[in-house]
Amino acid sequence: MTYKPKSEFLHEMQTRGFLQDCTDLQGLDELLLQGCMPAYIGFDATADSLHIGSLIQIMMLRWLQKTGHKPLPLMGGGTTKIGDPSGKDESRQLITAELIAENINGIQKVFAKYLSFGDGENDAMMINNAEWLDKLNYIEFLRDIGKHFTINRMIAMESVKLRLEREQPLTFLEFNYMLLQAYDFMELNNRYGVAMQMGGSDQWGNIVNGIDLTRRLNKNTVYGLTTPLLTKADGSKMGKSANGAIWLNSDKLSPYEFWQFWRNTLDADVGKFLKLFTELPVSECNRLGSLTGQEINKAKIVLANEVTKLCHGAEAALNAANTARKVFEEDSSDENLPTLQLTANEALDGLSFTQALVRTGLVLSGKEAKRIIAGGGARLNDEPIIDAGYMLSESDLIQTPKISASKKKHALIKVI
Repeated sequence: MTYKPKSEFLHEMQTRGFLQDCTDLQGLDELLLQGCMPAYIGFDATADSLHIGSLIQIMMLRWLQKTGHKPLPLMGGGTTKIGDPSGKDESRQLITAELIAENINGIQKVFAKYLSFGDGENDAMMINNAEWLDKLNYIEFLRDIGKHFTINRMIAMESVKLRLEREQPLTFLEFNYMLLQAYDFMELNNRYGVAMQMGGSDQWGNIVNGIDLTRRLNKNTVYGLTTPLLTKADGSKMGKSANGAIWLNSDKLSPYEFWQFWRNTLDADVGKFLKLFTELPVSECNRLGSLTGQEINKAKIVLANEVTKLCHGAEAALNAANTARKVFEEDSSDENLPTLQLTANEALDGLSFTQALVRTGLVLSGKEAKRIIAGGGARLNDEPIIDAGYMLSESDLIQTPKISASKKKHALIKVI
C-alpha cells in the first residue's frame, strides 16, 4: 500500500506528480511535521538564465516555502567550474569564474520571481558553494572525504556508465563532481541544518552519496527526494522547443513566446502540466485536463496564463494573451510580438524574406526557412510568400510588417 503523507508539502508533491523516489518517505514526513525544515536543490551556473527544464525544481522550492519550510537554492559557483557529468555523453566546455559570476546574477532574477527572500524563519536563502569549495585543500579533501567513496560504487553510477558504454571520455575532473556534490550536502547540513536535498531522478546517485557522507561525518540523518524525468506526451524532452531553449528570463525569451509555448502544449499533457507548473487546485487541474475537442484549448489558455503569471507577472500574462487573441482570432498584429529591429542602413542594404525568418528566430536556418516557404507556410502581413529569394522592399518595411513561419509563429520587423 502506498504511504500517504500527512505533511502538507509531501501531500502536494505526491498528488501533483512531483514525487519519483524518496530515501525514507515516512521518516521525512515525520520530520516535516515537526516544524520549519531547510532543504535545497543545486543549480549549475552554465547560462545566465534557467530554462523550463529547471521549472519543476523551482516549483518544488516554491511549494516547500508555501507549506512553511525554508528553501535554499544552491548556486554551483564551485561545481560549475567542473561540470556535472550526469545525463551528458560528452564533457562540458569549461567556463571562467567571471562568466560563472555573471550567470549567477542572471539566475538570481529567476528565483526572485518564485521565492520570498529575507531573514525570516522560512525565507529563502541563495547560497553559492564556491564559499567552501574554493577554499578546499585538495590533499586534505582527498584524505578526509575521498576515503568514503569507492571506485566500485562510483563507476556503477549512471552518469559514469553512460560515458564508458559509449566509449566517450570521462575526465578525472568530472569524476570528482560526485564527491563535491556530496560534500555540499554535508556542508549545508553543518552550516544551515539542511535536512533534505531534492533534484531530478538523474541526481539520485549523487543525492544518496551526500546522505551517506553526512551520516558518516556529521552523524545526522538527512533525506533525498527526486522528481520523475519529465517528457512530453510525444516523448520529446521538456525544456526545449524547435527554436531552442524556453528560457525563464524575459531578456532571453519574450513573455509572449513563453506564453505561446504553453498554449501549444499537447492535449495529453495539459492536466499534468497544470498540476506541476501552476498552483490551481488539483481537482481543477484534473477537470481542465479532462476536457476534449475545442474545449481543451480553453484549458491550454488557462495553463499559459497561470505559468506566465508566475514567471513574468500578471500584466505580462495578460498582454501575451491579448497579443495571441489579436494574432490568431482577429488575424491582426500586435506590438508584443517578437520584433527584429533593423537600422535604416540595414533596410537599404536589403533583406531577403528567408533571412528575415532566420533573424527573427522563427526558424533555425535558411534551409528550414526555404522548406516552410516551399510548403506554403510563410506569410508577409498574412499574404503568402512563395519565392525563397523574395527581397523585402522599402514599402514592405515601412509599416512594421508581420512575418509568419506557420499559423502559430509570428514576428514583427521594425526599422529604427
